[in-house]
Amino acid sequence: MKRAIFALSILAMAAGTSATGNTGSEATDDVICNAPDGWQEVAAEEPAFVVFGELHGTREGPAFVGNLACALSSKGERVLLAIEHNAFQDPALQKAWAAPHAQFTIDLGSTGWAGRNDGVGSEAMFAMLVGLHALKERGLPISVVAFNGARDEEQFQRFAHLPGQGGHEAAQAENIAEAAAAADYDRVLVLVGSFHARKDVAQMGPDEVEPMARRLARSGRTISLEMAFGAGSSWGCRLKPGFRPAPGEPLLEGSMDCSNQESQGNADYSRAPFIELGGSLGERSFGEFDGFYWLGPIHGSPPAIPAN
Repeated sequence: MKRAIFALSILAMAAGTSATGNTGSEATDDVICNAPDGWQEVAAEEPAFVVFGELHGTREGPAFVGNLACALSSKGERVLLAIEHNAFQDPALQKAWAAPHAQFTIDLGSTGWAGRNDGVGSEAMFAMLVGLHALKERGLPISVVAFNGARDEEQFQRFAHLPGQGGHEAAQAENIAEAAAAADYDRVLVLVGSFHARKDVAQMGPDEVEPMARRLARSGRTISLEMAFGAGSSWGCRLKPGFRPAPGEPLLEGSMDCSNQESQGNADYSRAPFIELGGSLGERSFGEFDGFYWLGPIHGSPPAIPAN
């Protein structure tokens, strides 16, 4: 089976680092990427789902997960990668994923990327999918699914009784679980914002909400990892100074600043990216995780298709 080095170079460019990890691999000489240190401990738990909670809008987050998907599929493991894009656009994503590579790079842009300033539609996310699709075209067993939010009105209404954001979280979990059950996958990797990756009950104003990962755990053993990163920057949106919308009121046009913004980081490890189960980042602001994955210093990734 031929593997394309150029595809993983795309992932490396997205991260600004090498696409290879630290640990050795049992695969043959044509393997072009390796799992990070600590992955074997995760695999030994035999999880049905591995959730990577991220700070949106970095180069490093998508590159880390994309490299892991490559490393696993290069060994013949059947991988499903779940991304936090709109579930109602998943049919378009599946159609694009089935297309030849040259067509995929064109079709992907029409599956909900245009105008996304929140970091989910970043250049790094786009590059991750382009790189993995190139590997899929050369025979690696990689599939994708877009799982964010209700996929249709029926699903929306079925979870409408849940308080606050609960319906959104429930739809996310169900979409991932159903996609995982639709084929015989060895690994299901989920890349999602850190709040959705929590495994405890979250208090959101007057409402208690079960985040996606907590609900997903009902469908199978779930390991959720918190993103650890050094000082740098990430692309995201924040309220501009002076804008304080009342609870429940829509944001006014021009009230948000979407840009590359400085981040102080939440950890400081002088080593290459790795995973640690049971590790703690101190007093967490995002509840309960099973461990963390370290990326090093982060760099902001702007929108792949900016708003006109």
